[in-house]
Amino acid sequence: MKMKTFAQFKKASMKRPGVRKAMTEADLEFDLIEAIIKKRGQKKLTQKELATEIGVTQSALARFESGRSNPTLSFIQKVTAGLGLRLMVK
Repeated sequence: MKMKTFAQFKKASMKRPGVRKAMTEADLEFDLIEAIIKKRGQKKLTQKELATEIGVTQSALARFESGRSNPTLSFIQKVTAGLGLRLMVK
């Protein structure tokens, strides 16, 4: 059996409507998380420092940044405000 690259697997999987819908929805989530991690890095803040500043635990912020949680809009607003960002939903 020949191994597929992730790109090949993703291309084949995206032909299935349910997978395509789930991946499209996940892309938005991953883009948001990536932007937040990047901004936190630019501000030279650790997870602990940001978490303390916004009143959440470091572990809650870590779960959010790793994509292992389903955060509330309120949580996302706290994180973005703590980074000096403005959350806009269109």
